[in-house]
Amino acid sequence: MAERFATIDVGTNTVLLLVAERRGAALVPVLERAEITRLGRGVDATGRLDPAAIRETVAVLREYARSARELGAPVVACVATSAARDASNGAEFFEAARDAAELVPEVIPGDEEARLVWASAWRDFGRPGEPLAVLDVGGGSTELSFGDGSAPRGRASLQVGAVRLTERHVRGDPPSAAELDALRAAAREAVRPFAAMEGRAEGGRLVGVAGTVTTLAAVAQALPAYDAERVHGSWLSLAEIERLVATLAALTVRERAALPGMEPKRADVILAGAVIVAEATRATGHSRLTVSDRGVRWGLLYDRVG
Repeated sequence: MAERFATIDVGTNTVLLLVAERRGAALVPVLERAEITRLGRGVDATGRLDPAAIRETVAVLREYARSARELGAPVVACVATSAARDASNGAEFFEAARDAAELVPEVIPGDEEARLVWASAWRDFGRPGEPLAVLDVGGGSTELSFGDGSAPRGRASLQVGAVRLTERHVRGDPPSAAELDALRAAAREAVRPFAAMEGRAEGGRLVGVAGTVTTLAAVAQALPAYDAERVHGSWLSLAEIERLVATLAALTVRERAALPGMEPKRADVILAGAVIVAEATRATGHSRLTVSDRGVRWGLLYDRVG
């Protein structure tokens, strides 16, 4: 059997597994899974991980670790991002993950998250000497990295994400016009540092990573079931993202969940995520965004095993 490896990315909203094997010079996916457990629900307000969210996330980690080991892949790395960084009781989650799944997630800072996402996007879309920017809109944080080589020349992580903004600004279902205005204003202000990043490459390609972007691409294509091959490498114009924002804002959560291409568990936070994508795309001076179905888990794989 070919040599196999596994990586796990524990985000604020989603837990992702990658099992890949080495085939010659390539690393080829054998299994990819994503489960929404919303580990970070309520963290923005309370500063603590919810016990139920810990249990749900640990149950997924147990299943992921079992699946990886059955496929002959040791878990090379399991990392946790925004929610675990921010929570005062993160140790409870780490102890539970160790006891149930024999995993100890590494908490990585935002700039390391940006670097790993860059490693993934550069492998698929980068060309030496041509400017590239990579936008990662998560549940609790948003990262931007840029450069024109295998290592980014600049990167930043901001405390703004789809879950965080939803919890702060959305009460109505569908949201009121005032709530939508508040979402836009908060997102616009939060991503303002992206426009001022020193040395940020103008022009070139903007790549969008993570569940908000891939879900928007799936909804834009009205996919009856998620299809990574149709999503990865597709693109969204800023005008199309804005059309999606308008559509989502007019629907209830239940109506959004029924849209072709929508992941139902993401329906309550997708509007805030879409607003962040729109404002970040505008702040970086781009009019379109290339969609990547890969992210931290792939960057980890490249980083740890080459």
